[in-house]
Amino acid sequence: MDPRATAAKPAAHPPRGGKRRAVRKRRLGFWRAIGRLFVLGMVLAALSAAWLFLTPSGTALRYRAADTLITTQHRHWAKYIIGEKGLRERVAAYAAKFEQMGEERDTHVIRPPAENGDANPGENVETKPLTQVEEVDGSGYHGYLLTVRDPKKIRLVVPAVKGRGEKVSSMVKRTGAVAGVNAGGFADPNWKGNGFQPIGIVISQGKIYYDGLGGSKSTQIVGIDRDGKMIAGRYTVQELLDMNVSEAVTFQPRLIVNGKGLIKSHKDGWGIAPRTVMGQKEDGSILFLVIDGRQPGYSIGADLYDCQQIMLEHGAVIAANLDGGSSTVLVEEGGKVVNKPASKHGERYLPTAFLVFDDPSSVDVPNIWEGLKPSDIDPSKW
Repeated sequence: MDPRATAAKPAAHPPRGGKRRAVRKRRLGFWRAIGRLFVLGMVLAALSAAWLFLTPSGTALRYRAADTLITTQHRHWAKYIIGEKGLRERVAAYAAKFEQMGEERDTHVIRPPAENGDANPGENVETKPLTQVEEVDGSGYHGYLLTVRDPKKIRLVVPAVKGRGEKVSSMVKRTGAVAGVNAGGFADPNWKGNGFQPIGIVISQGKIYYDGLGGSKSTQIVGIDRDGKMIAGRYTVQELLDMNVSEAVTFQPRLIVNGKGLIKSHKDGWGIAPRTVMGQKEDGSILFLVIDGRQPGYSIGADLYDCQQIMLEHGAVIAANLDGGSSTVLVEEGGKVVNKPASKHGERYLPTAFLVFDDPSSVDVPNIWEGLKPSDIDPSKW
């Protein structure tokens, strides 16, 4: 028998035409799937745009996002959400609203526990700790509330060296303070300012340390008078001196006056950002609220309505906004930073800070702006 007759026959190959058709079919299926995804994406984009621009809830979200951008160094990006005209109108509307919020005269009266009978029988008020820090949490934010039992223990401190600001942790450590938070704003060209030129006025120990009002006759301030009463709202410099205001900086808006909140809802809350807020309770205690932000996974930030509600829940009868954003910081004794500042470089160099002292009368705060005019200062030069 011929051995070749029993050898296995080679496997038959499929026709070349069938193989090409299979490849074309697979490619066609792939592009059809891509086409369907593209169409689906376009439909979803159109529906999302319709929701954002044509519904009340979508419009509210757009403006909340725009407000959040307005509080950052990327303010101009907000025009891509609400338009260039919308951005200008939004900023102007907030400015006008904040001005109006500072007009009502505050009439609150502080009643320390020893005077109003709130102290427990036999309890010595002086034995209570001067400061207390507690954590606060809400939807998307984490922060801290510093309570200072005696408002007369607070001083406004400024940098030690002319020409540049100072970190609050450095101020606390240098002066031996018990605690401290950032205070007023400052000229910040291209968000790279040296922290040395304050905005508005600075008052420390009852004296005008800096006056950058120019032709303005009044300004919105946040501070404390010599009796420990918190002062916030619009006043002239002479009014502040007549009221014996001891420590103060220019900033706005005021959030609470005469026990009532001025911000009606989240949509008026000026976006989401790191925040620093000062308030006072009827017993005289000062509240400093510090909210971290711009850190996904930890804390995005809060709007001013959130801050207002926290202060009301803790008994504040007056409260006002201080500088926030990357400046927001809470420091404990020894210069320990409690919160997580939003700046990628850590703490910023600032012109002012509210510090707490066991013995404020022993603290010397030299006026580093003495003899300087606002025009003498280059806020961008380090």
